[in-house]
Amino acid sequence: MLLDRVQVSGPNVEYRDDVIEASFEHWRSLLVDVASAPCVQTECSTYRFRTERHVPGKLGLLLVGWGGNNGSTLTGAVVANREGIQWRTRDGVQAPNYYGSIVMASTVRVAEYMGEEVYAPLRALLPMVHPNQLVIGGWDMNSADLAAGMRRAAVLDYDLQRQLEPYLVNMTPMPSIYYPDFIAADQADRADHVLPSEDKQKHLQQIRDDIRRFKVENELDKVIVLWTANTERFSEIIPGVNDSASNLLHSIATSHNEVSPSTIFAVASILEGCPYINGSPQNTFVPGCIELAIQENVFIAGDDFKSGQTKYKSVVTDFLVSAGFKPLSIVSYNHLGNNDGKNLSAPSQFRSKEISKSNVVDDMVASNELLYRPNESPDHVVVIKYVPSVGDSKRAMDEYTSEIFMGGRSTIVTHNTCEDSLLAAPLMLDLVLLCELCTRISYKTEEMEGFEHFHPVLSILSYLLKAPMVPDGTPVVNALFKQRAAIENLLRICVGLPPENDLRLEYRRNPGGSRK
Repeated sequence: MLLDRVQVSGPNVEYRDDVIEASFEHWRSLLVDVASAPCVQTECSTYRFRTERHVPGKLGLLLVGWGGNNGSTLTGAVVANREGIQWRTRDGVQAPNYYGSIVMASTVRVAEYMGEEVYAPLRALLPMVHPNQLVIGGWDMNSADLAAGMRRAAVLDYDLQRQLEPYLVNMTPMPSIYYPDFIAADQADRADHVLPSEDKQKHLQQIRDDIRRFKVENELDKVIVLWTANTERFSEIIPGVNDSASNLLHSIATSHNEVSPSTIFAVASILEGCPYINGSPQNTFVPGCIELAIQENVFIAGDDFKSGQTKYKSVVTDFLVSAGFKPLSIVSYNHLGNNDGKNLSAPSQFRSKEISKSNVVDDMVASNELLYRPNESPDHVVVIKYVPSVGDSKRAMDEYTSEIFMGGRSTIVTHNTCEDSLLAAPLMLDLVLLCELCTRISYKTEEMEGFEHFHPVLSILSYLLKAPMVPDGTPVVNALFKQRAAIENLLRICVGLPPENDLRLEYRRNPGGSRK
């Protein structure tokens, strides 16, 4: 059974006109007396969650790299859904949807009725923005309008492109920032729509002005900025340059050559009070940028969309380690022909991607010291090649070799054809919609005087990112189902539902047991 809306009745939740308030007892386990007699001790904290029920009628979304494959695909898909555009393929008439989005196309178990489990869409638990309410704009270093960008990307079916063109042809990106040192040299031929001069302070101010103007012209209360542009090389972390908020701002003012375009966009967004999401693998959030976000209390999230091969890898590795098998080697190869693949053919940009793809198994390996000694890990190799003829239809091949019972070996080989942008676009929507929701959720513990928002490093979005950022001192979780459970359970406790644990004790009781 599927419910289209959910309202919970219980002692832990109160629905008011403006907010939903819910209380939750959070139990955690701590290791104590480690030196003498190690003991696991449990402790409980009571949280009070408050969610504002008012959803903005329109939500602004500014994409850096708007005219690229991801940006044009996302924009075209939102228009198709909003306008109800259908199109013909050789398989028949197709209708628009938001498949691939956990917010729009996944369900959660909320109850049972006469022995049947009852589900509801994830989005039905709390008031959320619908993707059709998005007002989309952005920047691009190429001057092509969105219709031309869509044709160049060649992601959407031709009949759909034909019908979308009148809607997209008048959407033109704002000029972007281009520092050739940060992206591959083969991108120079696209850079015909860039901000003049090399003055990074002027660039920062221009991006801030663009955000303000977009907000005013479209009568928006909230804007979220998302980087979906080229992968940059890593920025060097230099004391006195980008290691603190004040140093980073000074380095922008003096146009230091180690300040990247993505960091300038992030700083501009933070100073304008707009959440910023990094969808590429570079280290946009240098220490000074993170410190600035904390000072300004603005959400940031990253890094790198987790849409295909890496998402699958986090599932398979978790399965193997959890089942007691020992992965010895994980070898990942993929080739693609879109502009992302072209940019990644340069060594510095590939290195950024290699780092984000390689760390995805670390927490799963560290979780089982029965299999792995300290500092031991599987051989992990990542290869990416540019093959223009495959376009956006990326091929991913993986080989997992594991040690099994009594010294045996098991090898799993997989081939995955990933439509790169059709996987990334719904993921981008989830990042934006969940980020907006988090701006309306606050919490309070018994020790706190008032309600506060979550930590500015928004780690709850880890499910959607290859190399999830977390606050200092926080464990990094890459296991996919743990990450999704964190999102689902947060929404559940905000409406007074218990976290999902699948114990189902009521069905495991002995029918012949004694009763009082």
